[in-house]
Amino acid sequence: MASQEIGALIQVIILANIEVLNLHLEDIQYGRKRVIIRYRDDHPKGVRTKSRRERVVDLHEPEALQAVSTYVMQERPREAESPLVFLVGGQGKRRLEPLGYHALVKLFERHCERLGMREPWVTPHALRHTHATRMWEGGMRELALQKRLGHASPESTRIYTQVSDPTVVAEYRRALGQEEMP
Repeated sequence: MASQEIGALIQVIILANIEVLNLHLEDIQYGRKRVIIRYRDDHPKGVRTKSRRERVVDLHEPEALQAVSTYVMQERPREAESPLVFLVGGQGKRRLEPLGYHALVKLFERHCERLGMREPWVTPHALRHTHATRMWEGGMRELALQKRLGHASPESTRIYTQVSDPTVVAEYRRALGQEEMP
């Protein structure tokens, strides 16, 4: 699997979670800069959406839409008959098969290792949590964050809105290059 594919996956996972594995080509709305997460229970590897409700995930970050577009146009196997966006890819016998959750986690781990940031807690879901926490700490309202993450209840979103230990927040910002430690 190429770097553009993992980039596309990471960008969309932040917003759509593992449901991204159920995306069909028709679910990408390039002109409107968004994807539609639809309830499906027919994924060959058992991937399911979290809810039976359809939802829209806006891709306001230009990198996210560009990564998805580049993957679909240049790296997704052209001969694939599957409507699913993310396939195993590469040159092997399984290249046309849909990507499953365990393969996604492995891809993510390998990508992190190449970047020199492989820690046990660095997972696709942890990345989603980090994004949500940054949005909350940056001033995003709870209701807007709830909608962005596709949570049905405010309680699910409140996990990201707890007051953080100031030392942890300072370390986090320092690691992102936003603030110097004393």
